[in-house]
Amino acid sequence: MLWLRIIYLVFVLTLLTLLMLPFQLLGLAFDLKIRRWLPRFWHRAACHTLGLKITVHGTPDKNRPLMLAVNHASWKDIMILGSITDVVFIAKTEVRDWPVFGVLARLQKSIFVTREQKRSTGTQVNEIAERMAGGEVVVLFPEGTTSDGNRLLEVKSSLFGAASTAVEQVPGGIVYVQPVAIAYTGVHGMAMGRYHRPLVAWPGSLTLLPHLVGVLKSGALEVDVTFGDSVAFKRGDNRKHLAVGVTAAIRRMLQQSLRGYWR
Repeated sequence: MLWLRIIYLVFVLTLLTLLMLPFQLLGLAFDLKIRRWLPRFWHRAACHTLGLKITVHGTPDKNRPLMLAVNHASWKDIMILGSITDVVFIAKTEVRDWPVFGVLARLQKSIFVTREQKRSTGTQVNEIAERMAGGEVVVLFPEGTTSDGNRLLEVKSSLFGAASTAVEQVPGGIVYVQPVAIAYTGVHGMAMGRYHRPLVAWPGSLTLLPHLVGVLKSGALEVDVTFGDSVAFKRGDNRKHLAVGVTAAIRRMLQQSLRGYWR
């Protein structure tokens, strides 16, 4: 049964990728709007074949420019968010060279950053700001790594500087930052406890293939995605204060979902 699921997953996603690839490449080559919304259909198919049941609370803010600040527990977070709305992700530079995921990240025109090289931080923040100013919704995982799914790790505030930079580039001088919490809450209709949640999260200590097999073995997974109230970040506002407020909102929403607030 497991191998049938794996074969089905590979077949569906390979076929869908081959069908959509020419249109996405065309959109990337000429910077057409299709490159922004086409990946959403791919992510929806991926979530369906993986058996992810997603429940969304709240809605993405319609104001632009918009940054989504999201907790990060697994590579599945990317598919989940990508299936809900049209977004562009900020990823570590090494992701660019990963098999499969690196190719998909480049096809979605992800923003690759090198966090260890402070000299390049300004250039990277400027790129993020330019994409936001151009109307794209940028996803920031401010923890800088993946957690075990039970908690929010310490947040790195430096990339929130992109909001400060974008403020100077957009009419009106306002950038909206919306906190979002992703919580893995159930499996086969039953609540998922603290012990089982790290099995579906990807804290980085596991290689991808064994983890993917474990996810497929788990069967249908339930996920809560909660969109909080956006913060209007204005010219002259403090970036660190923004990070503290948004972090508190993410932590609160995550804990609410994990404790069964929506059940």
